[in-house]
Amino acid sequence: MAEIRSRIAGRGLVPGARLPSVRAFAKTMHVSTSTVVEAYERLAAEGLIRSRPGSGFYVSSPLAPLALAEIGPKLDRAIDPLWVSRQALEDSDLLKPGCGWLPPSWMPETAIRRALRNLSHSDDHVLTDYGTPLGSAQLRQLLARRMGGHGISAAPDQIMLTESGTQAIDLICRFLIEPGDAVLVDDPCYFNFHALLRAHRAKVVGVPMTPAGPDIGAFGQAMDEHKPRLYITNSAIHNPTGATLSPVVAHRLLKLADRAGLTIVEDDIFADLEHEAAPRLAAFDGLDRVVHIGSFSKTLSASVRCGFIAAKPEWIEGLVGLKIATNFAAGRLASELVLTLLTDGSYRKHLDARRLRLSKAMEATTVRLASIGITPWLKPQAGMFLWCRLPDGIEAADVARACLADDIVLAPGNVFSLSQLAGSFLRFNVAQCEDPRLFRSLEKALGCSARR
Repeated sequence: MAEIRSRIAGRGLVPGARLPSVRAFAKTMHVSTSTVVEAYERLAAEGLIRSRPGSGFYVSSPLAPLALAEIGPKLDRAIDPLWVSRQALEDSDLLKPGCGWLPPSWMPETAIRRALRNLSHSDDHVLTDYGTPLGSAQLRQLLARRMGGHGISAAPDQIMLTESGTQAIDLICRFLIEPGDAVLVDDPCYFNFHALLRAHRAKVVGVPMTPAGPDIGAFGQAMDEHKPRLYITNSAIHNPTGATLSPVVAHRLLKLADRAGLTIVEDDIFADLEHEAAPRLAAFDGLDRVVHIGSFSKTLSASVRCGFIAAKPEWIEGLVGLKIATNFAAGRLASELVLTLLTDGSYRKHLDARRLRLSKAMEATTVRLASIGITPWLKPQAGMFLWCRLPDGIEAADVARACLADDIVLAPGNVFSLSQLAGSFLRFNVAQCEDPRLFRSLEKALGCSARR
């Protein structure tokens, strides 16, 4: 009964859908057919399903509100990605080495305050009016020049501003996929990709990640088997692994995409943390099969919501329509604030300092973790993430539960893994690993796990 309720809540079964046959469901659940008959009869008595003599049982209730927590396997709180994110966002007193953003003290607060003061004297339209459908023309021109520095050729009218990188992906999914379409993601990948795609009722398919990018052999097999509509990835600084896409893998990936008509969504949200520019799929492709997105929430301010989409012109038209329908217009004040900070020199100085500080934090965190037996999967070229393997026989979920008791929120590997094969990994945000309480709690948790 719980399984049927879960499928209905997760939109796996919609009103009018036929339930599995009694015999087939008994086999799936490893119970007797009489148990399934009893369960179906009780659900029918509740009015959740109804029987059609000679045909089977069908969902009869109105469409249930979408419950993302009901889609996929049931997870312990300590390793449930939505719960982990919620805790990290709601409780400011927790240590958050598992979160995906820089601490407030690392952000350019003084420059933001100065820019806000300057904007307070701006034209009334900046302070009170809607933005244009595409967003600030000046900011789009600046973004076009910045993308040109990565070899991406995009005219300003090929760029549309959004509220965030997440909204950018949401709009692209609304634009390009239908419920049931297959979408490829890296395994592991940013866990919110999973949640967002499930909200769009897509079929999410994982492709193993290597230090140079997705496993090309597995990628080709997944394309042949599932006929995906999209592939969503980070090509520069990969979340959670810190890997960087190699030129060879990029070329092979684009050949496969071109052969199958696959669209690639390149999430470049960590671009400004690089020391040297990595290959960009959008640069090789010319924004033909690649949609390039980004935002400033990780490097400037998560409170100033401003992202962007760069795509071929005919797609921008459709995306603008969706943006107006779902959000009407991007925040004008936010885009003007970002433009001010990008052009007054403060952002460049801020980034120089942050890259240096992140490099030092990466080195210090690596040494501290190694001293208690936790080792990186690879040494990232840049960024804030360390994807680390735990000592043999120790599960990340157990460590996360133990550290949660010390008010420390970790990010266990299976939070990011569709295949659930990353149970011995943790993702660390080195910018959030300066408190010695973290390492004391980790050492204690590892010791407890090793004695079991």
